[in-house]
Amino acid sequence: MALDLKTYEVETKPDWCPGCGDFGVLAGLKQALADLELHPHEVLVVSGIGCSSNLPGFIKAYGYHSLHGRSLPVAQGAKLANKDLTVVATGGDGDGYGIGVGHFVHACRRNIDMTYVVMDNQIYGLTTGQTSPTSMKGFVTKTAPGPDGNIELPINPIGLALAAGATFVARAFSGDPKHMTEMIALGIKHKGFSLIDVFSPCVTYNKVNTYQYFRPKVYNIQKEGHDQKDFGKAMEKAGEWGDRIPIGLFYEAPEGPSYGELDSVISKLGNMVKQPLQPKKETMNALLEAFV
Repeated sequence: MALDLKTYEVETKPDWCPGCGDFGVLAGLKQALADLELHPHEVLVVSGIGCSSNLPGFIKAYGYHSLHGRSLPVAQGAKLANKDLTVVATGGDGDGYGIGVGHFVHACRRNIDMTYVVMDNQIYGLTTGQTSPTSMKGFVTKTAPGPDGNIELPINPIGLALAAGATFVARAFSGDPKHMTEMIALGIKHKGFSLIDVFSPCVTYNKVNTYQYFRPKVYNIQKEGHDQKDFGKAMEKAGEWGDRIPIGLFYEAPEGPSYGELDSVISKLGNMVKQPLQPKKETMNALLEAFV
């Protein structure tokens, strides 16, 4: 039986504002899972806190709604405990690049086999319009009023992920659902840590970074011949912002072992959730002899 969007439907419907870019991301994730022929029981979606982090409640799969900025530690633990699960973390720019940025950096460098989809609307939406880590300089918000607006430079998620060692780094735009779905599917297929940063406009609190703002600016770097194997070129593209904003696959490292494969204990045990809860008597005796 072929999988489609209906495979992942649940009774609970999204409560996002009409027009929110997160609707597109939800549909894109569902379509990517269907394209990869992943059944709901094979997938875990973990989130933090925020409008975007409500996503696990709107998709038929295993779901875990964690604390603000803490989706990645939970997702990493789940993947290490059950390597058979396809683990996807979802969240927003405030959740992931603000309070959760420390976890983000370490998740990138560890290269655990999971995917992180960030709905980047450049504002705090759930708490009604404060400056976020990706808000542009000069952007006027509740917490950065005029005339100066935001006086801080925004975080560059693409550059940060590359510098931290992520082995798959991509950007998409929820206004281009076909391309976004492709990026999510490629990220899930990649063996290692994958970031897909998605421009997901907040239609209620961000009247600057709208669909109309992004449509004439974004361009697909693959269509212009970008080599995703070239780390230097990826860094160069990561710094590009203005009249032209790149989307697509910035960098994919050559395939190598992920964290779970490098850890001798985890790799030897295999799938830890399938191990017996009661260790063998000789194992316990050996432990006692080693530590007592």
